Amino acid sequence: MKKFSLLLLLCVVSFVQTQAYTERNLLQKEVTIAQLKEALLLNQSWVPYPAYTDRAGWDELLTAHKADFIKAGEKKLDYTWRVVKATDYLEYERSGNRNIMQDPFGANNSAIAALMMAELAEGKGRFVDQLINGVFHSCEMTSWVLSAHLSAQHSKRSLPDYKEHVIDLTSGDMGSMLSWVYYFFHTEFDKANPVIAERLRAELQERILDTYMHVDRFWWMAFDYKPGRLVNNWNPWCNSNVLQCFLLLEKDPEVLAKAVYRSMISVDKFINYTHSDGACEEGPSYWGHAAGKMYDYLQVLYDGTGGKISLFDEPIIKNMGEYISRSYVGDGWVVNFADASAKGGGDGAVIYRYGKAVNSVEMQQYAAYLENKKEKKTASSSRDIFRTLQTVLYANEMATATPMHQSPAYTWYPETEFCYMGSADGLFFAAKGGYNNESHNHNDAGTFSLYLNSIPMLIDAGVGTYTRQTFSSERYNIWTMQSNYHNLPMINGVPQSFGAKYKATAVAFNAKKKTFSANIATAYPASACVDQWTRSYSLKKNKLNISDRFVLNKEVAPNQINFLTWGDVDMSVSGKIKITVQGECVQLLYDAKLFTPSIETVVLKDTRLSNVWGKEVYRLSLQAKKMVKKGNYSFVVEKIS
Repeated sequence: MKKFSLLLLLCVVSFVQTQAYTERNLLQKEVTIAQLKEALLLNQSWVPYPAYTDRAGWDELLTAHKADFIKAGEKKLDYTWRVVKATDYLEYERSGNRNIMQDPFGANNSAIAALMMAELAEGKGRFVDQLINGVFHSCEMTSWVLSAHLSAQHSKRSLPDYKEHVIDLTSGDMGSMLSWVYYFFHTEFDKANPVIAERLRAELQERILDTYMHVDRFWWMAFDYKPGRLVNNWNPWCNSNVLQCFLLLEKDPEVLAKAVYRSMISVDKFINYTHSDGACEEGPSYWGHAAGKMYDYLQVLYDGTGGKISLFDEPIIKNMGEYISRSYVGDGWVVNFADASAKGGGDGAVIYRYGKAVNSVEMQQYAAYLENKKEKKTASSSRDIFRTLQTVLYANEMATATPMHQSPAYTWYPETEFCYMGSADGLFFAAKGGYNNESHNHNDAGTFSLYLNSIPMLIDAGVGTYTRQTFSSERYNIWTMQSNYHNLPMINGVPQSFGAKYKATAVAFNAKKKTFSANIATAYPASACVDQWTRSYSLKKNKLNISDRFVLNKEVAPNQINFLTWGDVDMSVSGKIKITVQGECVQLLYDAKLFTPSIETVVLKDTRLSNVWGKEVYRLSLQAKKMVKKGNYSFVVEKIS
């Protein structure tokens, strides 16, 4: 009986609805609103950092990082505050360019952060006037929302409407950062003129506190959640910012309790939406904004209630954390499904704190490993002041962690349908089932990536620079979003389609045999005329076997099997395609009697892609010579010396 149970555990077939939503409501089950009111620590007594005037406290906290923060602030002493023009906002709806607005706005926000941390570090008032300039400049802006996100206004336009306020990722970041500025420096500002702090407090009240309490319609709040809707990183990101604002600013216990409980209801929606296996369907690049921001929220809530509200012992919270260490392949490469970049690994400081909170040695050691690999270890700040402060708070402790990262033999996420497998000979394989309406979705059900000694050989390109098109009805006109530029077939000449109904089915993983398979016919539209297409992967010693077993109901066009790669490609030998990348080499074996090979060069003009892959990537296409209704294609990718 035990042996049978083990086999069931090792060989899992996913019958779970991919867009599951489980009413866990873990936060709401922790306390009632009355109990929350009693638990909340008032008047910012929860803040774990020294007061601005406690110079000995800051010297002890910052230690070796003090000089770094002061040096960064000195670079902003003569900073000229940049104006975000009306036409900068309008450019988003005119051409789709969002950076023309974001760049000057971001530069201003970075300057405020640098000046704030420099003044906390030095404490002599040298940076206060310039910090006041940044605060005053920010208060004069109509909105702190990005042009790309202003469609949340009733006008739907990209120019801020003075008649309403919106909370998005950046206005939330600004709100929390400026709340910390107010907390630390309002008394210092009063020495110059009381109106400065009064104005800042009033703007934070109107833009963040009142807006959060009186507006229910922002999609990220998910108060009106209905099955099929997405709840992604926006939810914990915005809520963590809002929670900081209330805990730093609100003095009325009744109002504070209502606001915090409201945020708990909202964040519960994100945790409910996340599968219990903890995988981030947005990919590792978004982990820091999704699970990472949820951790920030939970940590602030923990601190703000003296530890009386905590989800850190919940298995799903730990699973969500360890996803980031499991998705790391090595040498800076990660498994990058969806809009994630193939390069990354995460913020070691955040990963360490998260790991400490959920008692994950794996995360703590992985965080130390990332930190140990850094060439530049100087302290820096960003508009996410909470993370900056937390990083210095835990810096000495983190320095004692053992640096280590070792991928397990396999990691299987049965609900999200991600599968990772490694081998002792240096191969690392990642594949997914899923559905084509995930957050930051690509049409990629059934795709895979293959790495050799950490180097990606058969790749997922990732995503280019975000524009208006990226999040519009034209999204799937972009090549990186299409299944025919992933490691997938075009069936009867037809690629996969977007939508929740287009998904992998009969997804199965066998850990003992190191196999993963899925029927991906259900990810293609009716025009593909496919009844079954089972894509199977088997990781063996020094090689990966790929099998496509299919049944069509009609022959329309030759099937085409696509593989995406980079580096040097040699197709000179029939039946073999040799791929060499950074000294590592594999060959793709195919039946030359069945397929005609071709190669397409995709020139990468977008720096977000070229910074990862270089000037170009290649699509290798194997087109079937004959059209048949039923068949089985086999391919082998093997390691060669």
